[in-house]
Amino acid sequence: MTRQRYYTTQLQAGLGLLDETRQLLQLYQPGMAASQLYDAALASGRFPLVTARRLRNIVAECFAPRFLRDPEVIKQLKLLVERFTTAELNQLLFIYTARANLVLADFVREVYWARYSAGRNDLDLEDARTFVANSVREGKTQKPWSEITIKRISSYLMGCCADYGLLATTGRSQRSITAYRILPRVAAYLAYELKFSGLGDNQIVASPDWELFGLQHADVRDQLKRLSLQGLLIFQAASGVVHIGWTYKSMEELIDVIAQS
Repeated sequence: MTRQRYYTTQLQAGLGLLDETRQLLQLYQPGMAASQLYDAALASGRFPLVTARRLRNIVAECFAPRFLRDPEVIKQLKLLVERFTTAELNQLLFIYTARANLVLADFVREVYWARYSAGRNDLDLEDARTFVANSVREGKTQKPWSEITIKRISSYLMGCCADYGLLATTGRSQRSITAYRILPRVAAYLAYELKFSGLGDNQIVASPDWELFGLQHADVRDQLKRLSLQGLLIFQAASGVVHIGWTYKSMEELIDVIAQS
């Protein structure tokens, strides 16, 4: 039986933290615990404007839940931090941040892309507040949130989407929806990462991670077909059944190849 996941307020510890995350990935060494990474970050001198308390919070409450829960994830990101472009790395960080923060993932899937599909060009703070308030009423938090918490989380959702490039600022409480599309090398990484996490071919196509980029099943199939044309995998589909032939036998092998493309 799958344990229910509740929305948390963890985003209040930090939004995208893109520059900080890149620095921490560079500092990380295999086997480091969060406390060891914090010590290394503090001693590095890379965070001169961040207090020790704030740095500890960034490492323990933001970086660790997103990237340290699975040793394979941090190993792969460590390999890619200098090989992927900033835009590509940010998309990977977005995926892991959304996985660690269900409220963000659902907001992007259910509100952001719904607005985009409806032809709207903007998203405002009230859209986020309505989503959070409705989610609280639906029991998606372990205990009811106060109106102050609802407002804070609404603001964090908007800020996080802006950090990751889904929104651009147009006004004090309004943001414009950007043309956010998954980049080819990120798509290849995600497909293989899902495969090595143990998912079957049809489960990979149905993964909700693709929905973070507005991709439905047919869109995912098209994306995998493009990867097939690049020789990164072999994609076949007939009568609703998908078969994927995997060209590379490990994430490290894939990363070596796509980092040179």
